[in-house]
Amino acid sequence: MQYTYKTKGVCSRSIVVDMEGDIIRKVEFIGGCPGNTQGVARLSENRPIDEVIAIVDGIQCGPKPTSCPDQLAKALKQIKAEAGI
Repeated sequence: MQYTYKTKGVCSRSIVVDMEGDIIRKVEFIGGCPGNTQGVARLSENRPIDEVIAIVDGIQCGPKPTSCPDQLAKALKQIKAEAGI
């Protein structure tokens, strides 16, 4: 199942996540710093949703209270709630 999350407070505009059960199959950041977002996306793929949330939740970008990885955690939490995972 594919989900789209509109980010807040970061350079990327949204995150598209393809899920298979509780496994993240693909992550794509729309906008943002390509090297960083591609790296986070690839490191997240084919991992359980809870594992990725635990790794990236709460990461800040400089003085900002959030980051692209943190926004991914927020997206994954929303997916869990919507999908009942």
